[in-house]
Parts: sequence; structure tokens; C-alpha cells
Amino acid sequence: MPKTTSPYLFERRYTGPLEAVIMDWAGTTVDFGSMAPIRAFQRLFAEEGISISEAEARGPMGTEKREHIRQLCAHPRINEAWTALKGAAPSEADIDRMYDDFVPLQIDSISQTARLIPGLTEALKWMRGQNIRVGANTGYAASMIEGLVAMAAEQGYSPDSNVCATEVPKGRPYPYMSMKNAMDLGVKHLGACVKIDDTLTGIEEGLNAGMWTIGVAISGNEVGLSLEEWNELDASEQASRRTAAYARMSSAGAHYVIDSIADVIPCLQAINQRLSQGEKP
Repeated sequence: MPKTTSPYLFERRYTGPLEAVIMDWAGTTVDFGSMAPIRAFQRLFAEEGISISEAEARGPMGTEKREHIRQLCAHPRINEAWTALKGAAPSEADIDRMYDDFVPLQIDSISQTARLIPGLTEALKWMRGQNIRVGANTGYAASMIEGLVAMAAEQGYSPDSNVCATEVPKGRPYPYMSMKNAMDLGVKHLGACVKIDDTLTGIEEGLNAGMWTIGVAISGNEVGLSLEEWNELDASEQASRRTAAYARMSSAGAHYVIDSIADVIPCLQAINQRLSQGEKP
């Protein structure tokens, strides 16, 4: 008998267009420099009698906020300072209590920094024109971002799907938030989705979900300066910080790295071209 080739012995390559773009909130689409979480974490620990640096506060950025607090409490210097002050290392009860205290601090900080990052409106217009669905996800809890979602909508940004870390079994770097976004958006091919994030753990999330990834180097956590602070740097200092941030994003596996969301359209066009040739993330 002649041999037959089963249709299940080969994988059909997807050659269609991008289906969805999923973006982080702070540092990617709003809050240039991702300042709101840092201010809230520093205030939280100051209320416990412990000063933490901005660099320490930024260490676990991108993770769910209770986990962020747990990692800060496990930081050797912070743990040592806590133990010296309070006579014992932070307990789970301490972490639970601090998380409850953190929520209103975070809401207050968000309300002060919820401006859209320049260039987002133009990028959204291009995405809509390409029939690309738009999702958002965040390490914030749902209770923290009600005001943020409303303020973003007033400025013209309303994602088709929004997922918080508290809505999935595990936050970043697990892929569950991006995957839930994809399900909410009716995506058929995860490889036709792009995750855009300003944190290394957010890039890892996108890779774990089987998506293309774009790292945002300047407007978010890697540089960690407000737009005004960034513009005050001279060209040499900007170049130095840009080079270091791009290197960290590239080392994390980002397919593309950009300064801010204002630079994203050429990357999305390039991904569309690669998809048309049957490439995968």
C-alpha cells in the first residue's frame, strides 16, 4: 500500500497579522518612570521605621505587590534593619498587615502619576487601524487601579481587556496574566501577540506565554526617572543610561527594545513582516 502523509505530522505555520498587543501599565503606558509604586513602597517601610532606597524598592518591580513586599522583607539589608529594630525578622503576619497598609498608599500615589506616556495615543490609533486588539495587565491589585483605569479613559486609553495579578493563580513571571488577556480578547494564536513591558519580569512573562516581547527601556523601571528628570540629563548621561537599560532588556530576552511606547510602531510593523514569513517568537 502507498504511504500516506498524516496532516498531523507537520505544523502549519501561521502567516497572518498581529492579533493583539498586551501592555503593562506603570512605566509602559502611564506614569513615566514608574514612580507610583516606588513612592508607595518607600512610604510603607518608612511607616515601619525603616528607610529603603529607590534602588531597593525597584528590585522586585513587575511582581504582584504582596510578593513585592515579601521580597523586600527578605532583602538582606532590609531584613537586618527590621530585625535590629523590632527584635525579630518580618513574619507572614507582618507582610499581610503591610499589604493592607500598602493599598491606600498605592492608590494615593497612582492618583498623582496617572498621566499617559507621550506617544501612547498615536500608537493606539495605529493599532486600532490595523484591527489589533489591545490588552493591559499589571502587578497591581484590582482594588488599586479603579481610579487609574478611569483617569486613563479620560485621557483616551481604554484597553479591551485588563488583568490584575490578583485575578490569576500567580503573577509575573508566570504567563497567566497575558494568557488571560489573550483569552479575553479572543486570540487564536499566542505567537501573534506582543507583550510590551518596562520590567525584566514582564518580559519573562511574555516569553513564557509564547509571545513576541518589546522591552521599554527609558520610560519605565530600568532607568527609573520621571520625564522631567530624564530631560534634565545631558546627552552623555542619557546615552550611558540608555545603553545599560537596553543591554539588560536584551539580556532578558526581549525581541525588541525601545525608549518608550512612542517608538513602538516600527517594531510592530517588523513583527507583522516576520509573521507573514512564518516566523515565530
